[in-house]
Amino acid sequence: MDSRSLVPMLTGLKRFGIVTGAAGLFVVVSVLCGLLVAGLAIPFAAASGMSAQAASKELSNLPTNLTLPPVAQRTKVLDVNNHVLAYFYDQNRIYVPLSRIAPVMRSALLAIEDHRYYQHGAFDPQGTVRAFLTNQASGGTVQGGSSITQQYVKMVLVNQAELEGDKQAIAAAQATTYERKITELRYAIALERRLSKNQILERYLNLVYFGDGAYGVEAAARHYFGTTAAKLTLPQAAMLAGLVQSPDSDNPVQHAEAGLARRNEVLNRMAELGEITPAASEAAIKTGFDRSDVHALNNGCVGTRYPFLCDYVRRSLLASPSLGSTPGERQKSIDRGGLTIYTKINPKAQDAAQKAVSKMIGPTDPLISTMDMIEPGTGLIVAMAQSRPVMGSNAKKGETYFDYSATQAMGGGQGFQAGSTFKAFTAAAAFEKGIPIAKKYNAKATINYTGRKFDSCERRTEVNGTWKVHNSTGVNGRMDMSRAAGWSVNNYFVPLELDTGMCKVTRMAARVGAKSSVAGAPIRSYDDKPSFTLGTVEVAPMSMAEAYATFASGGIHCDPIIISKITTPTGKQLAPPSAHCKRVISADVADAVNKVLTAPVTTGSATKARLDDHRPMAGKTGTIDSNAAVWFVGYTPQISGAAMISIDTTKKPFNKAKRGYRSHGLKGYTVPSTKIYLSGSGGGDAGPGIWKPAVSAYLADKPATGFHQPPASLVRGKLIPFPDLAGLTPAQAIKKLRRIGLTVLRDTKQSVRPKGSFLGFSPDSGKIAQYGTVTAYFSSGPPKTKPKPPSKPTPPKQQPPINPPERGGHPIKPVRPAPPHRPGG
Repeated sequence: MDSRSLVPMLTGLKRFGIVTGAAGLFVVVSVLCGLLVAGLAIPFAAASGMSAQAASKELSNLPTNLTLPPVAQRTKVLDVNNHVLAYFYDQNRIYVPLSRIAPVMRSALLAIEDHRYYQHGAFDPQGTVRAFLTNQASGGTVQGGSSITQQYVKMVLVNQAELEGDKQAIAAAQATTYERKITELRYAIALERRLSKNQILERYLNLVYFGDGAYGVEAAARHYFGTTAAKLTLPQAAMLAGLVQSPDSDNPVQHAEAGLARRNEVLNRMAELGEITPAASEAAIKTGFDRSDVHALNNGCVGTRYPFLCDYVRRSLLASPSLGSTPGERQKSIDRGGLTIYTKINPKAQDAAQKAVSKMIGPTDPLISTMDMIEPGTGLIVAMAQSRPVMGSNAKKGETYFDYSATQAMGGGQGFQAGSTFKAFTAAAAFEKGIPIAKKYNAKATINYTGRKFDSCERRTEVNGTWKVHNSTGVNGRMDMSRAAGWSVNNYFVPLELDTGMCKVTRMAARVGAKSSVAGAPIRSYDDKPSFTLGTVEVAPMSMAEAYATFASGGIHCDPIIISKITTPTGKQLAPPSAHCKRVISADVADAVNKVLTAPVTTGSATKARLDDHRPMAGKTGTIDSNAAVWFVGYTPQISGAAMISIDTTKKPFNKAKRGYRSHGLKGYTVPSTKIYLSGSGGGDAGPGIWKPAVSAYLADKPATGFHQPPASLVRGKLIPFPDLAGLTPAQAIKKLRRIGLTVLRDTKQSVRPKGSFLGFSPDSGKIAQYGTVTAYFSSGPPKTKPKPPSKPTPPKQQPPINPPERGGHPIKPVRPAPPHRPGG
């Protein structure tokens, strides 16, 4: 029962006129003190027309059960090394037991507020009567006379009303009326039957407001003096004790003279009561107040080291059922619950990612860049960096409140088109359908898909309007999936997407974790847009790291998480947000994707992003129309990262509405703050410039691990019997082979048969891979024989010299032929 019940409960007393005058108040006070028994208040009771027995009966109807809710405490967020990153609170408070509060602090408070606290009951009769008589004589309120217990009761009522935002209850709890004082007295009597004096004093010191945003003695000690409640000195304790009655007007930070004067009153009172010596009081009075010791404390994420990771933590907590059944209840738990939030925020990895981004793009540049890293198999957010790392409203300095990596629900903006990084989802859906890497298409430089039929999730439909697709990397012709992925060939992946089915492709993207940044526009809703595989959907960059982490983990998808543990002030553990890890694609499909996506970094468009230690990795570049954004999403079995650079369409020279608009985006653009020249490609900018240094730093002390090889059925295709082609013309046979998915190549070889004659297929029997290749051979005619040149006479072989027989035991040297005759010699 709170102070709002005061008026109805005092109706009986008002009938007797007790609470409407000074004599009435004295009767009530006397009853509560037990003085009526001694007959001391009988004249006043008689004057009011009420007996002591009647007064006691009416007072017994007043509330006694004061609800003592847990005091609001601040919540702290820790990084992986248990260093504090941020605080969240309605009231900056740290609850400490009485044993951790310096005795001098207790003495100072009691000296100035209630020096007989341990001698009297719920209230001090002497003090109450003295205050009553003094106030009546002066015609106003000169002395309060309230005991520590009475003050605590008032603080509980006011504090609870403030936290609930109940203005009426706040006014009632602070009203300068006899009714409110009587209710506090009744509560105080009941409270001292429930709690010991030390328990009440401990709660008082932890609840009371000390000004300048500090609630409770521990927070006040840290704020004003940079120390703890256990280490408070005499001058410090006296300063805090003096703030209890007027925490704003005596605040030494804002009103130094008033604060010191009030402190000195406390010191003099302590000396007067014998709590300290006069010499100690004089020495303490000579000390000043050093404002440099004041420690400002941030509330929330603004101004913290990693504000956007901090905000991601806060939003994750607001979605956590363990903190309450509604967002409002969860907010109260965060701001008042005194929770300790243990996170996996790794300063080393985060700083490396931020350094990589900031080295390329500055906060005031007309560009936006992000780098997000997620651990495959756990969903753990390893890093989340952006080119505008300071949270705030000063746009000229490059501050923002947008977490560009996240969805709108988690503090992000509208998202960014991801370009050809979406081709990985098409490949995964194709593998799930059984289409292997060996599947080939004739990827011409330009193909018009107008009227091409395909399956959406609802119906079979067709491409409306004129839709011509161009290959952007200059690689064209017939190719398999590895080459197409390596060089990001659009006119391979569009027909692959249409053959696989748009519904399968979009649902694959959603399953592995890709998310549209805008709420209410799920990835699956794009199943009627064949441009999907080209990455025209605006997504949250973090979700691309999340999706590729599913491939890296062998098909296990995990929601991104950052919180590892939550504890209450009593040590109880609350369930942190879950990553909900589960298998969403088979290991075989994931292995096939991993194999295909090694092509870009080994032989394709992203070789510059390849890690220097040449450990196994995979990845995909992405570039959107007009080079407005470039991406590289890459991974190893241990980490998945997404790097992105985009133009900021709200700023020059990329704002179409302003003079000097630049239509070709990032290509050839020099970043103003860093002077880095951009090529306008994921493999040239985002990959080597951001992704590579960030991921290299993270993997520096981790051993290299590899991917598993996919089954042959997803590489070459399933083995099928070679079809029966008997009775078919060559043209009919070729058509049949292509209809069942085989690639037919034409070749020639010499034959005695006339030129152009069909010679046969190779292979032509047995088993063949479902999407394998068959060569149709045609005769190039009989071999042409060249006439032999006339034979030349064979010169006689030179006879070796014959040595003459030996004479006199000495060999005769052979005679050398005479040198040839030289003209003019």
